[in-house]
Amino acid sequence: QNMIEELLIHKPDDPIEFMINHLKQNNDDAPRICVLGPPASGKTTVAMWLCKHFNAIRVSQETLLFKEALRQTEEAKAYKERNQKIPNALWANLIQERLSNVDCIKQGWILEGFPENQEQAWMLQSSGIFPRHVVMLYAPDTVLIERSGGKRLDPLTQEVFHTTFDWPSDPEVQERLVEPEDLSEQEVSKKLLEYHRNFPEIFHIYQKVLKSINADQPSVDVLSQVLAFVQTRHRSAAPFTPRILFFGPPGSGKSLQAALIAQKYDVVNICCGQLLKEAVADNTKLGELVKPYIDSGCPVPDNLVLKLLTERLSSLDCLSKGWVLSGFPRDVEQGEQLQKAQINPN
Repeated sequence: QNMIEELLIHKPDDPIEFMINHLKQNNDDAPRICVLGPPASGKTTVAMWLCKHFNAIRVSQETLLFKEALRQTEEAKAYKERNQKIPNALWANLIQERLSNVDCIKQGWILEGFPENQEQAWMLQSSGIFPRHVVMLYAPDTVLIERSGGKRLDPLTQEVFHTTFDWPSDPEVQERLVEPEDLSEQEVSKKLLEYHRNFPEIFHIYQKVLKSINADQPSVDVLSQVLAFVQTRHRSAAPFTPRILFFGPPGSGKSLQAALIAQKYDVVNICCGQLLKEAVADNTKLGELVKPYIDSGCPVPDNLVLKLLTERLSSLDCLSKGWVLSGFPRDVEQGEQLQKAQINPN
């Protein structure tokens, strides 16, 4: 799927060569995650934790300006030194160059704090940069302003700590912590205003791969929710025919759940017991063979049940809409017979 996406984005002159190179270079399971949010929402903490968990590459303003030797790094630094805003196009070029490096391709990347606005998001997309997951952190402005005052940075590791919520236990780390620039309440309020102005446009662009997570809760809870989200795979838009099998002990509600699923997703509900009774009531050839067993209360032989199931599941409505089956198989042997009959749930 990722290779097809890349083909559509880049439209190479030689698609076969492009696909071969993609398979040689790319790790399609590598994370491609954006961590976004207002100032002091915990983006750096989340991004660094995800990098450790996935062994991925963290890309942020700090790493692009001070830890990388990219072609346009000096140009971007010059803007920073003059206290001028770095143009969106320059940021996009820096990000594109960094993410095209082998380590980002192989290990995956966590992009922290980008894009900041609609123009940056469009520039990333036009460069072929599409995150698989976008984590959007949020918290009340009052909480964010309060947090900003206690924020401290480790210049050696770039880890972020807090005087109240997350103070390091190591005395050496405590000594080298510094107060980040632009921490005044007025400056934070100004950044929050700009963030709220840009947020709806970014949300609209990434809404299909985005999840908003409340950052005003214990960090353990935030990180567990982030991890649960970034480990999900997004449903493909390709046509899909569900083939669902329900298991459970007697009285567990298999039939009810199967009926609800069938109703909600417009698939065919097949209850094995009901199927046998219908075959008998309709006086079909198989029904006539099944009738003596049902009348005497004896189990219907597996071969007859399988013939009925195979016939029903091969009908047009089951093939086009999909199906949900309950009541069969009841043991390993029946399950193996189901497989041999090429009846495989997905």
